[in-house]
Amino acid sequence: MAFKVVDLLGMSLVVDYAGMFNEAGVEVELVGNFCPLEATEDEIITAVGDADAAITQATYQPFSRRVLSGLSNLKFVISVGVGYDKMDVDAATDLGILAANVPDFCLDEVSDHAMALILACTRRIVQLDHMVKTVGWKEQPDRYIGGEVWGKMTKLRGLTLGLISFGRIPRALVPKAKGFGMRIVAYDSYLDDNVFRELGVERVELDGLLAESDVVSVHAPFNSETRHMLGLEQLKKMKPTACLVNTARGPIVDHQALYTALTEGYIAAAGFDVTEPEPINPDNPLLKLDNFIVTAHSAHANSAANPGLARRPGEEIIKVVRGEWPVGLIDPRVKEKYLSKWNR
Repeated sequence: MAFKVVDLLGMSLVVDYAGMFNEAGVEVELVGNFCPLEATEDEIITAVGDADAAITQATYQPFSRRVLSGLSNLKFVISVGVGYDKMDVDAATDLGILAANVPDFCLDEVSDHAMALILACTRRIVQLDHMVKTVGWKEQPDRYIGGEVWGKMTKLRGLTLGLISFGRIPRALVPKAKGFGMRIVAYDSYLDDNVFRELGVERVELDGLLAESDVVSVHAPFNSETRHMLGLEQLKKMKPTACLVNTARGPIVDHQALYTALTEGYIAAAGFDVTEPEPINPDNPLLKLDNFIVTAHSAHANSAANPGLARRPGEEIIKVVRGEWPVGLIDPRVKEKYLSKWNR
């Protein structure tokens, strides 16, 4: 019997998965039950049905414990992209379902964007641009010289960059930040010490990172443990001259606490590509602050096409059908349960 795959995203309209499967010599039945990104749990259960695998975007489409439990034949689900906010990975592991993402997607783009936000915050790029365009180049020089802008600008050389989480994207950021002469520390409770040593990054605890960093860059995955992990208590531990950058997920930072920190002077500036919620409410008071930069979840963007991302679901499905493990397997603990459940 053919391995049945449901494409919830319409990726098969972009990539010839059928041709990939034929060329690889695997028997796969591909079904295009496209669902909107805002699909409900019941709609996902209905769309996937008795399929062996599903192609999704689990940053938006829910694969909760309820959904996964309702898909009795599901063996593999792949989320296209890095994020999988609405994928209950623990549930998938418990149920013997392989869950994968594309962890090597847009590493340079997002790390470049983080570096750009670091520069924009420390060099006050957006504020300078706004002042020139609204009050002119020379009309109010005292605003520059008197400390409102120029007085808050700093060079990067010698500053400490603190990375919250040390996955692929922050590791890609390391050589870029080092090129500007920054010292780098990182917090990640899941990695071996060797990962830090190999890149010349000092491992620290979160409180220490917040206290000694001139720039804090957030790269943690979003889950129940990281939701609002940076609240007012944590932001108060940062230097009043420090900048906070977030290219991970908006809810990792409590936005009410962020507003207080920026207006009360607990931190100097913030550059966010992600917000809570998305899109950010136009009435959000953060948008009225000169020291808050937001870039509309654009860090992953690249004008050049990325055919590798679109092909990845097909490549991973071929591996699973052949009895191999997907490259982007999120939780390796699932292997034993998967083999036992499906007699593989």
